[in-house]
Amino acid sequence: QGHLVVSGGGLVQTGGSLRLSCAASGFTLEDAVGWFRQAPGKEREAVSCISSSDGSIYYSDSVKGRFTISRDNAKNTVNLQMNSLKPEDTAVYYCAIPTAPRTINAQDMCVRRVGADYWGQGTQVTVSS
Repeated sequence: QGHLVVSGGGLVQTGGSLRLSCAASGFTLEDAVGWFRQAPGKEREAVSCISSSDGSIYYSDSVKGRFTISRDNAKNTVNLQMNSLKPEDTAVYYCAIPTAPRTINAQDMCVRRVGADYWGQGTQVTVSS
């Protein structure tokens, strides 16, 4: 049975960069993939989602222009490049995928959690001021 492996978190200063990776083990990441985060005491929120079925990409307003989501088919991963990090980006970051193949729009996945069925274990991102 496959699973998702999330990596790349760490401690970085304000203005720094990190690259998160969501890797699939035992299956191919073919469908939509979403990145979400949860800060202490806050609800989980969408960061960015990417869809292969319709080619759509979505970014939350808080990360637009600073984060870039991309798919590396050769490595079977979806990456989240995070630049110009701010203390408010501090959170545990998760990736999520659908459990059944279907057409999913990236905005639907991020905003309405459509297809956000199976979650990776999360990685801590801490941005110091």
